[in-house]
Amino acid sequence: MTLNPEVARNAEKLVTDQGGFPAQQQQPPGLTSDMTPLPDHGEQTYEGSGKLEGLKALITGGDSGIGRAVAIAYAREGADVAISYMPEEQPDAEDTQKWIEKAGRKALLLPGDIREESVCTKIVEDTVEAFGGLDILVNNAGFQMARRDSMLDITTEELDRTFKTNLYALFWITQAAVPHLKKGASIINNSSVQAYQPSPGLMDYASTKAAITNFTVNLASELGEKGIRVNSVAPGPIWTPLQPATQPEEKVEQFGGDTPLGRAGQPSECAGAFVFLASPADASYVSGSIIGVTGGKAVF
Repeated sequence: MTLNPEVARNAEKLVTDQGGFPAQQQQPPGLTSDMTPLPDHGEQTYEGSGKLEGLKALITGGDSGIGRAVAIAYAREGADVAISYMPEEQPDAEDTQKWIEKAGRKALLLPGDIREESVCTKIVEDTVEAFGGLDILVNNAGFQMARRDSMLDITTEELDRTFKTNLYALFWITQAAVPHLKKGASIINNSSVQAYQPSPGLMDYASTKAAITNFTVNLASELGEKGIRVNSVAPGPIWTPLQPATQPEEKVEQFGGDTPLGRAGQPSECAGAFVFLASPADASYVSGSIIGVTGGKAVF
């Protein structure tokens, strides 16, 4: 894996003086093509070196944001990649498919709402059938609502959507995947700095991310004897469609400005952590770990 130094330089050029981005809003789940500026997923910068040659990966929320960056990186490292996503995100999914196939790997598109247990089971079954197995599961899909002034403002409907997307689906997909995983396989969950430094206005979202961190360590203990590694990446503020789709314009303008590095990160800046954790060689003795990609915010 080679990380081009242009990644960081490009990321710094994309932010405003406040560390954020031009005021903008979308309806959830949001589309990459409607963002200003467009996120950097490593399309022009990520260079693979065969770390995942011949492996088969399933990435939830793989159409955009961190999921797309990971899909591109995995393909360039030699893996076939299946991505699940919401049906309304089809344009983003097709763009990601093109990048996977351009890297010479197989791509599988799996539209569906993972808040349904049957969808979770099916995306795993379809991946195994299409690729002949499964080596890497990335539980990346997530949802958050706009910040609220009080936990009293969180409705049952909103709570249900956040918990089912972020936590229930994680359980269901992992339960379906584990019987297909062999020694040397890995599960990588997307947690968040919110698990360690929760924002009061994101209480439901932060709660699910804390649960994912606990789930990661717990499952690593259970699956260790099978030689299956379980880890997590905890991103900080990353420029993805989730931000303009769930935040008011003034928050978008300041997004990421409160980090020690003074800016939000780009999806491409997360990909290396996911590649490292998936690599059977580089991370052979890494399990139950959380890697922070936070711009300097602490994850302990």
